[in-house]
Amino acid sequence: MKQPLKPEATLLCKLGSIVIHAEEMLSNKGHSFDVKALKGLLEDEEVQEWLKEMDRLVLLPKKR
Repeated sequence: MKQPLKPEATLLCKLGSIVIHAEEMLSNKGHSFDVKALKGLLEDEEVQEWLKEMDRLVLLPKKR
């Protein structure tokens, strides 16, 4: 990834989907589909590469 601070549209769509599915999952209407969708998105190669680059730049919280 060349510029993690200027992501491609495909990555922005995936990150937005992560946020929406997380919101849905945490709502009182949450569904198991949201958990499955989140897992799939979090395993996505483009998302993983972006997370690694953002971690390298020290712009994300450290996992516990």
